[in-house]
Amino acid sequence: MGVLQRFEQRLEDVVTGAFARAFRSAVQPVEIAAALQREIDNNTQVLSRDRMLVPNDFAVQLSPEDFERLSPYGGTLSSELTQLVRGHVDEQSYTLAGPLEIAFEQSNDLTTGRFRVRGKANAAITPVAGQRMTETAVTRAPVVLEVGGMRHPLSPPGVVIGRGSEAELQIKDPGISRRHAQISVSIQDSAVRVSVTDLGSTNGIVVDGQRVREAPLRDGSQILMGSTTVTVRNPHASGGQR
Repeated sequence: MGVLQRFEQRLEDVVTGAFARAFRSAVQPVEIAAALQREIDNNTQVLSRDRMLVPNDFAVQLSPEDFERLSPYGGTLSSELTQLVRGHVDEQSYTLAGPLEIAFEQSNDLTTGRFRVRGKANAAITPVAGQRMTETAVTRAPVVLEVGGMRHPLSPPGVVIGRGSEAELQIKDPGISRRHAQISVSIQDSAVRVSVTDLGSTNGIVVDGQRVREAPLRDGSQILMGSTTVTVRNPHASGGQR
């Protein structure tokens, strides 16, 4: 019995007949399972000769009708799909970018029986120890880093970003080194200057599409480390860095 067949069998064992009736004329759970596997296989990123990074955060977009039918069973289906994805990742020796998440969303442009699966790599993030993450702190900070849907206020002298415990802003992305990069902040004559320096990382850094060892950062600059993008918000930058 194949993986998808075993998935279907488990669903039959843990849900009632109402579940099957809900999907009789709509999208089938096994179709979602197969689409998740394809999304993983089609979005691999080579970390090294024997390590392939794959998405860990998935959105299953459904039509309004299918979403309504699914809602009462979403928890059960999400749990079973998560188990299937973990099995596929282990079987293929993939590396997940972070904690596995599968969520269902309603999409008004889809008709009954149609669906989409979107996957992305989202690493777990640990903010700087003792950092105040309040809206006031973010508003008052001279520089703000946006990563993984979170905003991190930043003041001089800056922050070291990495995967290890010795980094101040920890991002658990397998493509990021333990001490990957340093973002430096200085204020001179009320002008805020921001720069990034590669700390000898394995995979390097890319700033606004260019691989660099160090570079000044402007408001809106994007730093790619591993599969994680850090966006710099520097509204007080001097003229040359805006």
